[in-house]
Formats: sequence, structure tokens, C-alpha cells
Amino acid sequence: MSRILAIDYGKKRTGIAVSDPSQIIANGLTTVATSTLFDFVKQYLEQEDVERIVVGLPKKPNGEFSDNMSNITPFVNRLRKNFPNVPVEYYDERFTSVLAHQAILESGIGKKARQNKALVDQVSATIILRDYMEWRRMQAPPTPN
Repeated sequence: MSRILAIDYGKKRTGIAVSDPSQIIANGLTTVATSTLFDFVKQYLEQEDVERIVVGLPKKPNGEFSDNMSNITPFVNRLRKNFPNVPVEYYDERFTSVLAHQAILESGIGKKARQNKALVDQVSATIILRDYMEWRRMQAPPTPN
């Protein structure tokens, strides 16, 4: 198997997470300036075997797309054009920032570290990836005994 790369796209910063090659564990990878995101993904795809890219789908609680969708769509289209052999999927990212803040708070790290917005973005990407992988496992047909 190969890795799944998850992206929590932000206007200024973007959190990135990646699965292990067996696609069991979601790990935070980094946070990059959104202006350098495409170059980062390109370089990562050249170095690692990536099966697919999952991009957080920004929805409001009422189900409507957030304003950031107008920034994400051109980025996803660029990925699909430049890397046609790597599927790009959206996955609902509602409430991931809230969950990321909660996970960071529960981790026991200091107050200063909890205010690190880059860490929140990276944890959000990890939550998107974890939830996506769990959803895929639920969609898979059961294996016979």
C-alpha cells in the first residue's frame, strides 16, 4: 500500500497530515505557508508513494460551503491537472478545528504551545485524515472468516 496525504487548506497556512504506508495511522506532517503549498505537495509526491490526496471540504454547520471553497477549488483543480495519477478527494472538515483545539488542550502541552496556530492546522489535517480512513474502512465490504 501507499500513503494518503491530507490537507487542511487555509488562506495563510495549511496543515498537512500523512498516513503510514499501511494506511492505519494518521500522523501530522507539517504546516506550510499556503503560498508554497503546491510546491510542497509536488516535492512530497516525488519522494513518497502517495495513493491519494484528501482535501478538507470547508462547510458551515448548516452544510453550505464556506468562503474558503473559492480558494480550495482552483488548488484542487491544479493538483488534478498536474498529478492525474493521484486521485484527489474532498472530505468534510466541519468541526475539525474545534476538535483540534480540544485534542491539544487535553494533551497537556503548555499554554504558549496551545496558541500555536500552525499546530492547530496540523492537528486538524490529522483529524481529517483519521476520519477519512475510518470512513473508508466502514465502506469496505467485510472480509470472510
